[in-house]
Amino acid sequence: MKLTYRPEIDGLRAIAVSVVILYHAQLSIFGHQPFQGGFIGVDIFFVISGYLITSIILKELVTTGSFSIKYFYERRIRRILPVLLFVILVSLPFGWKYLLPSSYIDFSRSILYSLGFSSNFYFYYSGQTYGAVSGLLKPFLHTWSLSVEEQYYVLFPIILLLTFRYFRKYLILILILGFIVSLGFADWTSRNYQSASFYFIHTRMWELLAGSILAYLEITKGHRSKNQTLNLILPTIGMLLIGHSVLFFNDEMIHPSFFTLSPIVGVCFIIWFSDKKELITKILSTKLFVGIGLISYSLYLWHYPIFAFHRYTFAKNSLYVEILIILSLFIISFISYFFIEKKFRNSKFKFNKILNILIFFIFIICLNCTYIIFKKGFPEKGIIDRINLDFNYYVEEILNWQEQNINKNIDVNKEIITIIGDSHAVNFALLFQTNPELFSNFKFVPIRINKFNEIMNSKNKTADEAVLIDKSNIVIFSFDYTEPEFVEVENTIKLILEKTNKKIILTTNNPVFKLFGSRFTDIDFFLLNNKRKPNKQELIILEKEYFSFLKSNKIYLQNNDRLQNLSKKYNLKLLNKSLYQCDDIKKRCEVFTNNYNKINYDSHHHTLHGAKYLGKKIHNLNWLKLN
Repeated sequence: MKLTYRPEIDGLRAIAVSVVILYHAQLSIFGHQPFQGGFIGVDIFFVISGYLITSIILKELVTTGSFSIKYFYERRIRRILPVLLFVILVSLPFGWKYLLPSSYIDFSRSILYSLGFSSNFYFYYSGQTYGAVSGLLKPFLHTWSLSVEEQYYVLFPIILLLTFRYFRKYLILILILGFIVSLGFADWTSRNYQSASFYFIHTRMWELLAGSILAYLEITKGHRSKNQTLNLILPTIGMLLIGHSVLFFNDEMIHPSFFTLSPIVGVCFIIWFSDKKELITKILSTKLFVGIGLISYSLYLWHYPIFAFHRYTFAKNSLYVEILIILSLFIISFISYFFIEKKFRNSKFKFNKILNILIFFIFIICLNCTYIIFKKGFPEKGIIDRINLDFNYYVEEILNWQEQNINKNIDVNKEIITIIGDSHAVNFALLFQTNPELFSNFKFVPIRINKFNEIMNSKNKTADEAVLIDKSNIVIFSFDYTEPEFVEVENTIKLILEKTNKKIILTTNNPVFKLFGSRFTDIDFFLLNNKRKPNKQELIILEKEYFSFLKSNKIYLQNNDRLQNLSKKYNLKLLNKSLYQCDDIKKRCEVFTNNYNKINYDSHHHTLHGAKYLGKKIHNLNWLKLN
């Protein structure tokens, strides 16, 4: 059953995809990114999808009394899979060229999950925070929203058919109830489990249902708004609400939540009150907006891998380069729309033939990705001149070492030192744990700050971890020191001083160095460009660059000033971690051990070899003054 074509809906699609592209491009104008709320474009797509899918299903049910599930899914397959498979196939060679082993494995897994329309689960359970720098280097992160939509397309038609058949008179109430419950879930979950709220369908369904409710009202009434005054005013207000969210929302806000109602209401105003005589409707119905709307699916699929692979080239971005990439994106999307999308959606192209083609290419892609995972991403890709560039190699090396060497049993002959913090606490403890012969009188126990506070406030001290903390007389704070962590640190200091006689030592955060992308240090960058280790003179230059970056890092310096004030306020010792890695006289920071092993695997965490090396320096300098 065909719907009446509404060009302004394609215009809305154009708005949605454009703001998403501008957001992911991180387009900067005079040092400011004006489209920080562009992620809201995905939410606009959800409302449009809910409206159109419900319109298709309900119109057929109302007019014929039945609905063809088979034909519905045939149309979904024709629209969604051909271009998705084409984008994946084109991306595979670029994955081989640019991705290091662990990223290559992650890339392959994300493709497999996207083919099963479950990549939202994959990215959630793999710990990927949307909007984080690391996410900008994951070529198929954007498929999470496609997975949410497809999950909706699987569940909703069945629920709608059953409700229409057995509870028809309650259908609108069920849709509204689903909207309210899902919105409530979204707000609560975003405040308590933000990543789950972002990726999962139960917190996104209300946006799709907003469109579904509009479709139900339109079909049962036989029309949309007939109030000419509202038709002339509310689409403009709707566009202002969308524009406000794009310009003033950001990654720090709670989303999806009650705040997200603003742009969703804006989209609903445009869908329900649009009128041929009204300005916003006229603008959205122009050839430019409709044209962009028609290729919006191709644009959405292509933009993220293009941006991600561009970032792997380490090319310096400028407004000119960003605009050039966006123009290229439009050209590629235009081609894929006309030669892939339109061809496969043409009813003259028999579905059985389409299905055979799709199954063949799915098999090829799955075989390719499975082989990459089986071969562990081809580890040799990450090694240059016997130095591994792969972030995960060092993380796994540390985890394996800890599993084999860290003994959690209590040793009554050793003084226990508790190290409270985040990942820096675990990483800092490694400096001592890898040098047991140098610190033989001590046992270092890292612990997350929330766990420490839980144990301190508990009356039950029988658990091994609680006993270790209870017996320790020295507590060291080791953090990356984000704003919320400063609050936690001071509250925990008060708790310790109030309840115990433990000695408290504050440390600055680890020296922070420059990163390219999210994982490549200056050393990695040198290795990638020169395919060899630096010579002595080049190493000195690199070490000076590390030092210069550290001493000019405003956040690092401000954190140290705040720690200095905190130590004075509570009369605590403050130790500067840069003293055992950097030399203020030579103005250099060490980046290699004596055996040319990397000291840091990212901007501020130490490798296993780096930890052992720096632990020896701590002992030789008597930096901790334990003896």
